[in-house]
Amino acid sequence: QVRLVESGGGLVQPGDSLRLSCAASGRTFSTYSMGWFRRAPGKEREFVAASFWRGGNTYIADSVKGRFTISRDNAKDTVYLQMNSLKAEDTAVYYCAAGRTATIQAGAYEHWGQGTQVTVSS
Repeated sequence: QVRLVESGGGLVQPGDSLRLSCAASGRTFSTYSMGWFRRAPGKEREFVAASFWRGGNTYIADSVKGRFTISRDNAKDTVYLQMNSLKAEDTAVYYCAAGRTATIQAGAYEHWGQGTQVTVSS
């Protein structure tokens, strides 16, 4: 079982930056692919970014490419989402997830955090 706890959300202004963290329990973090997803009010859950454990590749959604980056520190069992140049449309609850496969499909992720709210507003 993997337990995930997100942190770092908050209220920021357009153009600001935030870094979300997701701390994982368990001793096999390095063998999990880690993903970030978000759900905006009234919208479906959306893939944001993923860090695949095999090969260390990352994948960023087109909607945030160039502004968001994902990284992980296997020594700290933590994955990060650096969000720059935030826009109002980035407002959402952000979730991290852990899974055994390299995918952007939410259904393939086995473990989910409780989410952290990010609000971008002037």
